[in-house]
Amino acid sequence: MAFKSRQDKTQMVKLSDFLELLKSLNVKKSLFALGLILSLITSVANLALPLLTKVLVDTSKWNNFNYSSLVIIIVVFVLQLILGTLGGYVLRYFGESVVKCLRERLWEHLLKLPVTYFDENKVGESSSRLVNDTGIIKDLLASQFPNFITGAIQLLFSLIILVVMDWQMATLMFTVVPVVVIILLPVGRIMVRLGRKLQSATAEFNGAVSEKLSEVRLIKSSNGEACEQKAGNKMIQRIFGIGVLDARVEAVLQPIIMTLMMAAFAGILAFGIIRVGQGSLTSGSLVAFLLYLFNVIAPVANFATFFSQIQKALGSTERIQAILKIKPEQNLSHQTCDLTNKTLTAQKVSFSYKKGEPVLQSISFTAKPNSVIAFVGPSGGGKSTIFSLLERFYHPDSGQFTIAGQNIQDIDLVNWRSQIGYVSQNSAIFSGTIRDNLVYGLNQKLTDNELWHGLALAYADHFVRAFPDQMETEIGERGIKLSGGQKQRLAIARAFLRNPKILMLDEATASLDSESEGKVQQALDKLMVNRTTLVIAHRLATIVNADQIYFVEHGRITGHGTHHELMQNHSLYARYVNEQMVN
Repeated sequence: MAFKSRQDKTQMVKLSDFLELLKSLNVKKSLFALGLILSLITSVANLALPLLTKVLVDTSKWNNFNYSSLVIIIVVFVLQLILGTLGGYVLRYFGESVVKCLRERLWEHLLKLPVTYFDENKVGESSSRLVNDTGIIKDLLASQFPNFITGAIQLLFSLIILVVMDWQMATLMFTVVPVVVIILLPVGRIMVRLGRKLQSATAEFNGAVSEKLSEVRLIKSSNGEACEQKAGNKMIQRIFGIGVLDARVEAVLQPIIMTLMMAAFAGILAFGIIRVGQGSLTSGSLVAFLLYLFNVIAPVANFATFFSQIQKALGSTERIQAILKIKPEQNLSHQTCDLTNKTLTAQKVSFSYKKGEPVLQSISFTAKPNSVIAFVGPSGGGKSTIFSLLERFYHPDSGQFTIAGQNIQDIDLVNWRSQIGYVSQNSAIFSGTIRDNLVYGLNQKLTDNELWHGLALAYADHFVRAFPDQMETEIGERGIKLSGGQKQRLAIARAFLRNPKILMLDEATASLDSESEGKVQQALDKLMVNRTTLVIAHRLATIVNADQIYFVEHGRITGHGTHHELMQNHSLYARYVNEQMVN
């Protein structure tokens, strides 16, 4: 009993969470009230039809048909049809608007979540929450809930009218209801558990598919099709197994319900015919009673589906709330700062992705205005992590980054990022046109001449002009229709157009051939004027001209200086350069 009490309490908490989630959305509750009123009027009209039919049957003779009652029935039927259509539409519109608001809120929240969330959660699972889980709530609010409201009204008043009409036949009918409930409750609980398992397995499959298909070239180049097919089939088989079990339960449940309903109907019909034969019940009363019986049977049959959908919606709410409870990126200050001609400093910064596994250990460096700072060293040393911290994707475990002595955490996040141009080794390119990618994230509108100038600075204007549609060229998902070098130059052009105060280049020229690299390097030299430039590079040509070079290994800076200073004072750097020259 104690376990059941705790379980019921958990269900109530989840239901309260669901209601609280709906309450927090900015939806027009007046729509729901209007739809409910229209549904109430429709239900009243529907309840009046059997009584009007009773009058028609009892007052009509073979040679004297009661046409006035027939006209009233037709009018009430048309009224019920019109109001029922309007009420159903309004309630469904309300349900759609609720889910629209929910999806907008969840999408906004996902975009504001810190990068750490996406490090730990598959993108496919998050998209499943946004699409599938909100879809389940939509089905409940837009379809199942309106049917439940009208069905509950019809059920309640039909039972009252049945008792008033003939308590003996109503008593016979009531004996069936407990039997149906006793059978449906355990089966309903099984369906709830199966529904949750099915949702979880589907979300996991969705996440895995999104991840694998995004790297389909790696799969093909590694001959991994058979391995991925086996892994995918295993997940599909799991979903299939749960689905088959769910179908088996429903296959058993539906005939049981139909058999019970038909048995009840047949028993009540037989009892009614006997009563009519005895003269204790009129033919019209029997017809009306049977019509009201349909008003009872239909909602009872739908209630099982409704409560099953509620359980699924509660599970979806639980997962959605889990995301909404995650704190978004912290922007503790709205103080703006112009980064022009200001010195950037790292002061004993330490950072780890996982506790006890340090990635950076007490690193310090200074980047003066109009200077180029290069970070070199073995892969995995923490160079790209420095850039991630400067972008404020993560926060240092200790130490701080300052700009002109001010902690960068005290600067408005949007203002800070708007002044940084970041080009990574594998720069992101979105589907859409070349123009869409060039202007992405910019808060001002640029002319075509300005866009072409940005492309020219990155030496990307020639290949863009070669396309028939030029800047309106569709480049496919993640820029698949472009070569690696073309994508990189577009990313560099995008950084140019941002007119950044701090320029961060993480192997920005890695995908370029020697000729293009030389041209882009010339453009970078122009762009670096009056800007603080941070560079991660392995190529010697990029390193030697830097004002300061910091050698990063195992999360520590083991030396810094100019190229010539490090060649004399840092043996590992000298070996690193010599290997580059040999290659």
